[in-house]
Order: sequence, then C-alpha cells, then structure tokens
Amino acid sequence: MALHESIKAGIPEAMKAHDEARLRTLRSLTTAMTNEAVAKKRKPNEFLTDEEALVVLKRAANQRKDSITQFEQAGRNELAKPEYEELNIIESYLPAQMSREEIEKAAKEKAAEIGASGKGDAGKLTGFLMKEFKGNADGAVVKEVVDSLLS
Repeated sequence: MALHESIKAGIPEAMKAHDEARLRTLRSLTTAMTNEAVAKKRKPNEFLTDEEALVVLKRAANQRKDSITQFEQAGRNELAKPEYEELNIIESYLPAQMSREEIEKAAKEKAAEIGASGKGDAGKLTGFLMKEFKGNADGAVVKEVVDSLLS
C-alpha cells in the first residue's frame, strides 16, 4: 500500500481506537497531501506517489520541530507536548535516518572521489551527498559532517 493510502486508511483505525493525537495528525497529513495533489494540478481524490508523500511528511515534520523549538524558547512546554506527539507519529511514516557515523563514512568516500579538500568545496560535497542520500539523512547533520571534514 502506498504511503498516502496507508495514512488515509489509518484515520478510521485511529477513530475506533479513540486516539486523538493520531487522528489529529493523520487528518492534517491527509489535508496537506490533498493540497499538494491540487497544487500539482491533480484531482483532490488522487493519491500522491511515495516520493511526493515523503516531501509532504518531511515538511510536516520540520514544521512540528520548528513549533517545538519556538514553544520551548517561550517557556510554553504544555503547547510543545502535542507537537512532540504529532512529530513521533509523522516520523513513524518516514524512512529511518542515517546515523552520523554512516554519513561521515560516505562523506569521506565522496570527498576523496570528487577531490574536495577545502571549505570552498563544502557546498559541492553537501549537494552530492544529499542527492545520494535521497532524504535518508538530516541535512543539518550532513552539513555539520561536511564542515568538520573540510575544515
């Protein structure tokens, strides 16, 4: 079952289980995916491909992370708690992220392959790595690894 379909199918299950956080999250994801389909000039009832659905999921996860950061900085932990719950649910649909060690190993190999040696090559190396990882690595971690490798 495609990612978009499985998220949509999870709504009745969450309703039956009376899982408010899961229901709220799945409904918001379904809405975001429908909006994405319409933005791509498709019918609202058409499903997104897995790649397109992953883009929507990552965007939603980043929004939750940003909200958590802002709520915590403002000392509003009671508002951050539901965001954490939603983030955990969203991350359950995302593919597992690469560990820092795996990113470092791949970065060293790619740097040797393309001849990256100084800070001027950091952008080029980061671009190559992000294409290679296809969203399975956190961009911030990749940037940190590349900066430490080339400094």
